[in-house]
Amino acid sequence: MKSTPRRHRSDSAKAAVTAAQAASMGPIEPPAFVRVRDRDRPAWDAIVTARARDTWTEADLMLAGQLARAYGDIAELEAYIDENGMILGDQINPACTLLDKVSRRALAMARQLKVDTISVVGKSQDIHKGAALERGARQGIDDDDDLIPRALQ
Repeated sequence: MKSTPRRHRSDSAKAAVTAAQAASMGPIEPPAFVRVRDRDRPAWDAIVTARARDTWTEADLMLAGQLARAYGDIAELEAYIDENGMILGDQINPACTLLDKVSRRALAMARQLKVDTISVVGKSQDIHKGAALERGARQGIDDDDDLIPRALQ
């Protein structure tokens, strides 16, 4: 029976040090056997930084490459549809059907990799609670209060 090293508690000092070290390294580079096109690189970086660096396996990275490629294809199909329209003559643009299929595939891959919204941010009711808290905090801020730090503009 194979045993994997146990992960550190996320609230431990060791976990904080590991996270800081991983963040300083930047996004994971694609392995040699994963082909990521230049136009897919922003998607690749977003995908591999959505999870902790030490949770990625080579199999996950292969799927991440396919997901990045799918996102690149989605962007290309959207641009094509914007340029040519959703209707060509009297028929639906075939790119619309293809866009739907690629989008569904990308969503399934994101779920498989655990980089979808629910996996990364949490359930929708928790997102709404956080948004309501933030809205309330915005309303309660007095612009003349110099005790609250502000971003420089």
